[in-house]
Amino acid sequence: MTQVAPAPTTQPDLPAYTPLHRPRLIAPGPVEVDPRVLLELAQPQMHHRAQAGIEKLMEARAKLTALLGDPYDAVITTSSGTGAFEGALVSTTPVGAKVVNAQAGKFSERWGEMAARLGYDTHRVARPWGALLDADEIAGACRDAHTLTITHSETSTGALHDLEAIARAAKATNPDLIVIADCITSYGVAELRPAAWGVDVIVSGSQKGTATPPGLGFVLFSPEVQARMIRDTPRGFYLDLTRELAGQKAGNTPQTPAINLMYALSVALDRLLSVPLEVLWAEQRRKTDALIAAGTALGAPAWATRTSPAVAVLTPPPGLTGRAIAGALAGMGQRALPGQAPHEDSVFRVSTMGYSDRYDALGIAGILEDAFASLGVPFTRGAAVAAAWAALA
Repeated sequence: MTQVAPAPTTQPDLPAYTPLHRPRLIAPGPVEVDPRVLLELAQPQMHHRAQAGIEKLMEARAKLTALLGDPYDAVITTSSGTGAFEGALVSTTPVGAKVVNAQAGKFSERWGEMAARLGYDTHRVARPWGALLDADEIAGACRDAHTLTITHSETSTGALHDLEAIARAAKATNPDLIVIADCITSYGVAELRPAAWGVDVIVSGSQKGTATPPGLGFVLFSPEVQARMIRDTPRGFYLDLTRELAGQKAGNTPQTPAINLMYALSVALDRLLSVPLEVLWAEQRRKTDALIAAGTALGAPAWATRTSPAVAVLTPPPGLTGRAIAGALAGMGQRALPGQAPHEDSVFRVSTMGYSDRYDALGIAGILEDAFASLGVPFTRGAAVAAAWAALA
């Protein structure tokens, strides 16, 4: 009797393996989180006024200071990094004071918009997106300013601005200047030495380099700036970080904190602090260099000339857009990002911040090869992976 072949269960032209892909967060935040960190969130609900809650607050604050490498005092806010930045600004800068905002991308522009909306005498020093900020130009604008707001790692462009040179130049011109730095994607990721560089306030958030779920902001104040902080700021109540800092130093918080996230944060910080900071920074640099090398091998070089180790912001090959590439990756279960408006089509962004290692960078290089092949880009198979390996070496 003639055997009839069974009908195929999948169409041969469809990638049957795609549903088996592990979804990945390869965007510059939120990032992949260690399963051990997530397990902390599954504990029975604890009370933030109980002794265990107080100890965890103090433990997390101490670890945040250790991750900075300088003896700054940490405040943990139940907010995003934007909330933490607003609290830092209103708690250090008097009403109506002159604020210089250095901007060259989406997030540095946000701090200028914030300062203007809060009624500060806001002066912007702007460069095109992707360009680098100029230390002398900023210093000139800061001669009679009270505060400088600046972004260290600009997540929208992939540029790592020379925070050391800028802060030194601005402080040489105006020694009383308060420098507030957005280090949301550089804290725990890039070399950061605020005490030596003259940076007074560091701001970050949990969903980036510290590889914790979103919901916490961090503000780290130098010993010197604490003496100048404003009591009972008229610009904030919940975000009065002068009061918050005093409370957290004593082991309590004026408002109910996200204590569960603080437990998770403490565990996440253990992994980062298991090596010297220089090793942590160097490995993150190598991982991102591997992504940039992979992109370059596929005809998608970095946008910025001084690249951040937090994120690879890559320019698509001719005929493609950032949204098309991000869409192809999403179809494979890989969550990357196009550019920030108005540059959604100009670039796409991939990152290995968070719970990842060098082998994840190699995996992303291979994923990029598959995505570019699906979009019809001609290249030699293995070129991106080989380039990533060379960068890691």
